Amino acid sequence: MTSSPTPIEAAFALLQQGRLVEAEELMARELQAVTAEHGHGSPAWASAQCDLGNVLLNADQLNRAIECYRNATTASSADPQFRRDHLTYRLNLGLALRMAGRLDEAESELRQGARDRLAFYGREHPGYAFGLESLADVLLQRGDVAQARQVVEETVDNLWRNGHPRVASALALRAEVMAVHPAGGPLFPQVDQLPEPMLEQVAESVLNRQGQGDPAVFPTVLKALVAVLERRLGPDHQATLNALSALANSGRDRGDHAGRVEAIQRVLASYDRQGMAEQALMAALGLAMAQSEVGDEDGALHTYASAHTRAERIGSPVLVSQVLRNWGLALREAGQPQPAEQRLGEAVAHARRGSDGETLGRAGVALGLFLQHEGRLEQARPVLEEGLSVLDPVHPDAMIGRSHLGAVLDGRTCGCGDMGTTITDAFREFVIGRLPADLLARLDVAVVDDDFKIDVELRREPTEEELQRLNAVVSSAYAEFRRRLTSPRRTG
Repeated sequence: MTSSPTPIEAAFALLQQGRLVEAEELMARELQAVTAEHGHGSPAWASAQCDLGNVLLNADQLNRAIECYRNATTASSADPQFRRDHLTYRLNLGLALRMAGRLDEAESELRQGARDRLAFYGREHPGYAFGLESLADVLLQRGDVAQARQVVEETVDNLWRNGHPRVASALALRAEVMAVHPAGGPLFPQVDQLPEPMLEQVAESVLNRQGQGDPAVFPTVLKALVAVLERRLGPDHQATLNALSALANSGRDRGDHAGRVEAIQRVLASYDRQGMAEQALMAALGLAMAQSEVGDEDGALHTYASAHTRAERIGSPVLVSQVLRNWGLALREAGQPQPAEQRLGEAVAHARRGSDGETLGRAGVALGLFLQHEGRLEQARPVLEEGLSVLDPVHPDAMIGRSHLGAVLDGRTCGCGDMGTTITDAFREFVIGRLPADLLARLDVAVVDDDFKIDVELRREPTEEELQRLNAVVSSAYAEFRRRLTSPRRTG
């Protein structure tokens, strides 16, 4: 008999579905129930605060997550299990503060946590090393590289002696520290002593650090990792290919388009050697986009043509539509409107034969925008309306399509400048649709300096629960729509 999911399991299931507000509300109700049963400041209350913090953290609401973790650390109990849990609460608090860029506070909490762990576990226990690893990470971010190296070396030595699998993430962090430390040295000095499964975990840990440390240092670590993986596991091992893909993404982020192209070509060649058709197709699409960005227009169009042949061999209408859409957009940018329209129209036709609404929606928006920009508004309108009817309203392409449809209805050939209005309207709808109908008299939303500024007027005095819900919904809207302000808008 299958047991019912716990509240935190149910909340994370909602997060995976993109239902952020519902996930938060579920855990808020659980916190209220636990408080009523066990009391404020109890071990159960602290645990519920931590669970709510975990949900908020994964919903990109860092400051509220920090508040929950800090609340959890205020509880006290002589029970050994609670003392162990308390160490976790403080570690979570330090990590969240680091993510928020509040490095002074993060270092203070993590230093205290390391002292507490030393007293609780002793210096030789891996539980002590868990706290040291996070402290080393913050020290590195603060630029105290010498102390970061000292702490991370102690972390690696501890976990290595204990044979603990978490040594993988410590080795990844140490490689980053070594890459910036004046003394230099090999980034992965113990790699030949690692069994292959552990080496794969080290590689995964390195990739998981993307975006956490210095972006100028990360490519150095990645290149060293790729060399190690190719030597130990071979050029066709999935860990090697994952590292090459990360190197390609890093090249895009830092403007190294030639390096990006070279890395993707190596991945594509490997997938072709292994007969992995769909993976090779995705790599080919990535290669075409990279070639476009490096200025190799002819190479990109040739790669799209070969990708189309690959997709037809696979036989998936969804994949064929995706290739045709991207190919059509590239042709439009290359100043070839007639073949561009043909490819975009074919993308819509293939998407209609598939069963994926997002593919149809994106193809429809791309074709609709093309027709609109060509001045063919009557043709553009039904295509845009069809695409928008099957796209999630907060999908980036839906945002773009909605702004352009508004322009079409106004008789204008472009809606590229209307994205701010479209996003603020969607922000308002997101908030209003999740609150009691009689609560708000007015909700004004504006975009100022790439961030949202809101002004709320209430129709009546809210209850405490309604006020908490209003704050939670607005926070969720901030987290959801900030990404829309800076998301790529190639469709437009």
